[in-house]
Amino acid sequence: MSKFFRAMILLVMVAGCGSGNFSAPRGLDDACSIVSQRPSYLRAFRATERRWGVPVAVQMAMIYQESKFVGNARPPHRYALGVIPMGRQSSALGYSQALDGTWAEYQAAEGGRGARRTDIRDATDFMGWYMNLTLEELGIPLNDTRNQYLAYHDGRTGYSRGSWRNKPWLIRIAGELEQRAAMYNQQLQACGRI
Repeated sequence: MSKFFRAMILLVMVAGCGSGNFSAPRGLDDACSIVSQRPSYLRAFRATERRWGVPVAVQMAMIYQESKFVGNARPPHRYALGVIPMGRQSSALGYSQALDGTWAEYQAAEGGRGARRTDIRDATDFMGWYMNLTLEELGIPLNDTRNQYLAYHDGRTGYSRGSWRNKPWLIRIAGELEQRAAMYNQQLQACGRI
């Protein structure tokens, strides 16, 4: 076998290792369809529910809001004068849209150095860890999608200061997520997934 041919095979194998399916599943309003298309998602949700006690439907609703199930999601760029790129609005990345600093805290506490925000299992575990800290610090139950999301979005300190009260759009979204979690839960029960 020629050196060129071996090099091409190696290049294709290395390129294949780095790629991932980061696209969203179809039918994001149907929990059964999501987990049927991506069985690895359901395994990750169940593992997080077992470890941290966060219901599958709550995890799904939060990920829906944060990334629409796109594994490499990032916030949009900011522009000066409408055309000069100024970087992204935040360091959020992945399914859970975890910020760099919070992700580093998680890695130090639970996830280890190999945890990735673009991996569904790591992202859901991060959410379980974060939501449990919210339960411990603020007393917000793990099945309280609305208030868990408000604390997730504004941070626990922001939540306890009430910063979310001045954000009608965030209060509306948190209410919608509460409804989405209830819808996902009902769907998953109907198709026998929980």
